[in-house]
Amino acid sequence: MQARAVLASVLAIALVLSGCAQPDGTIAPAGARLPVESSTPPPPAPRPSPRPTHTKPPKPQLRPLPAKLPAGLRRNTGVRPVALTFDDGPNPAWTPKVLDQLRAARVTATFCVVGREAQRHPELIRRIVREGHQLCNHSWRHDLDLARRPVAEIRADLVRTNKAIQAAAPGAPVPFYRQPGGRWTSEVLGVAKELGMRPLHWAVDPQDWDKPTAATIAKRVHNAARPGSIVLLHDGGGDRAATLAACPRMIADLKHRFGIARLH
Repeated sequence: MQARAVLASVLAIALVLSGCAQPDGTIAPAGARLPVESSTPPPPAPRPSPRPTHTKPPKPQLRPLPAKLPAGLRRNTGVRPVALTFDDGPNPAWTPKVLDQLRAARVTATFCVVGREAQRHPELIRRIVREGHQLCNHSWRHDLDLARRPVAEIRADLVRTNKAIQAAAPGAPVPFYRQPGGRWTSEVLGVAKELGMRPLHWAVDPQDWDKPTAATIAKRVHNAARPGSIVLLHDGGGDRAATLAACPRMIADLKHRFGIARLH
């Protein structure tokens, strides 16, 4: 019995050494390799690379509007006749009808055009010029805060608008600039002058943009007009049916009381 136990022990040791048995005494499958313990620790798992952070640059601070309008704005004609101005066009629904009214009354006006609308409807810019009316730069997209932005941004906007006007009607002068909403700053006034445009404001605003009736528009113009007044109206930016309907009565009244003249 003792010899048999010794023989079994020797056989087990031989099996372990030959790789056929595990150290715990279990028999390994044929062809299996026993794991070799290593004293070298495994390399650390790679750390995930941090995600890039895309922070938006801070928006430039808008300068505040002045407490009162800066000096140097054109608000009257300088003569007894008044001047008509139409903003926010050209618009294919309303501008041709306004032009028809002006032609029927034999008067001219100044059209303060938005650059992107001039680009979309160049044929209307050409008609405005062809029929003896004046052009005025009214910014690229009617940005009410344009005058509060950095000077370089103001200049780029006005230059872009002039280029669109000139592309539509090469050689047509653009003697005036009108700030959207009348929200002037000395900076936008200075840029307009640098580009050879006079800052054009107004004296009479019937607020036709707020959609009053035609009778209300005509009455407001009648009550507010004085010799030399510059009258603000709109041929774009919305439904201008009331403005169009007010034109015959309003134009006849202004012609009778003061005359209507081209701006100089």
